[in-house]
Amino acid sequence: MDSSTIKSQKHTTKKEKTRSVTYRLPVKLVEEIEEEARNHNISHNVMARQILEKYVRWDRYATKIGIIPVPRKILDTLGLDMSPEDINGIINLIKPIIKDSVLFIKGNYDLKRCIETLEDYMRASGMKSDHRVEGTLHHFIIQHELGTNWSVFTEQLLKEIFNEFIPDSKMKCQTTESTVIATIALGADFREHDY
Repeated sequence: MDSSTIKSQKHTTKKEKTRSVTYRLPVKLVEEIEEEARNHNISHNVMARQILEKYVRWDRYATKIGIIPVPRKILDTLGLDMSPEDINGIINLIKPIIKDSVLFIKGNYDLKRCIETLEDYMRASGMKSDHRVEGTLHHFIIQHELGTNWSVFTEQLLKEIFNEFIPDSKMKCQTTESTVIATIALGADFREHDY
């Protein structure tokens, strides 16, 4: 990937209108938000916005679709002994769950909404992800830090998803024990946030 021609895709392409609002909150809550904002070197206004955006994009749906938090150490441990058959079995189990979740959260099921929902999930789960565009090639970078078997799982899941919407798609992957880079030609004008 030549970094001079790669651009990260942004979640918003135009400046959003804003509006000032006032909320009455307990002092202790405000102090904790302000402290957390200082720890992240951002304003408490930015911290509050991030909290609200996470709620609107993910948290309000998570319990409705049956998402429960799982400690990373449990996934680390489960991933150690996963066989290729286990990985295929998990993928076959979660594909219909992904479809139902995308339909519920986004109101339709297509490639753009599926990618956006997966990005929302990764962000809410604390995984690092990025979408970079290089001409017509799209690089989806996922850093999960869960081990080699979870990289294999991620690669296979992405292949299944892309193949569902673009049969015979030629996705290429680079994987390590903590990172997957999936590269696929989707065109220079493909934006998962435009639908």
